[in-house]
Amino acid sequence: MMNETLIPVLGVITDVRIDTPDIKTFRVLTPDGKKPFDHRPGQCAMVSLPGIGEAMFSITSSPTNEEYLEFEIKKCGCLTNWLHMIEPGQEITVRGPYGNGFPVETEFKGQDMLFIAGGIGLAPLRSVINYVRDKRDDYGKVTVIYGARTDGDLVDYEEIKNEWMNEKDFSVHLTIDRETPTWDGNVGFVPAFVEQIAPDPSAIGLICGPPILIKLTLVGLQKLGFSTEQIYTTLELKMKCAIGKCGRCNVGDKFVCKDGPVFRMTELDELPNEY
Repeated sequence: MMNETLIPVLGVITDVRIDTPDIKTFRVLTPDGKKPFDHRPGQCAMVSLPGIGEAMFSITSSPTNEEYLEFEIKKCGCLTNWLHMIEPGQEITVRGPYGNGFPVETEFKGQDMLFIAGGIGLAPLRSVINYVRDKRDDYGKVTVIYGARTDGDLVDYEEIKNEWMNEKDFSVHLTIDRETPTWDGNVGFVPAFVEQIAPDPSAIGLICGPPILIKLTLVGLQKLGFSTEQIYTTLELKMKCAIGKCGRCNVGDKFVCKDGPVFRMTELDELPNEY
């Protein structure tokens, strides 16, 4: 399996969607119109633009989508700047999948689900959320709490409004950090918003966003009665080589690329505070 994931697959960008001023979603197929490879929710892939570079990104489409892979990519460096300039028809390479993914078929099955995200942190959770949507009978009620700096920075906003908010037993709560003339919803930071909503502490919780959001939200969830045993996060931003060779993702005795990127909070409690 590892040998297969090390071999790049030629991909073609067939669609580019502008989500926010600095985030775009790229749809990738092989030249013969197939999905490059299968994956599990929460896994990542190495995306390369030959001659420019490569980097690790979360696969944001659900494994239940058998037609293509999608990546939501924020413009924040050399490679991502180039990716944001390309148009449909451009060839890239992808290799993977890497990482353990979320335990959707074991620990999560039959449970109520709580998703908490900030900014681009929604990207790794989108795969899980749409997986749960496509296998609705296998999971209980779903609560999504998501925030960004402004309403213009909310990723997947049209999908959230038109699909997630209309899904059976789905409760979606949105917030932005600072008030804007075009927003009539909640204004405030995600950790405080979570405590305000007070989700059911029997649910399985998934958190993704800036480290400060994760840490403050974790404190708030524990106040509400959640245990660290039922809360998960993903540290894919620490991954670089994906095969445990470069050491960049080392935290304590763990390699994020080999032991993660998905971790239970109880696992992180045993590691140095370096994540």
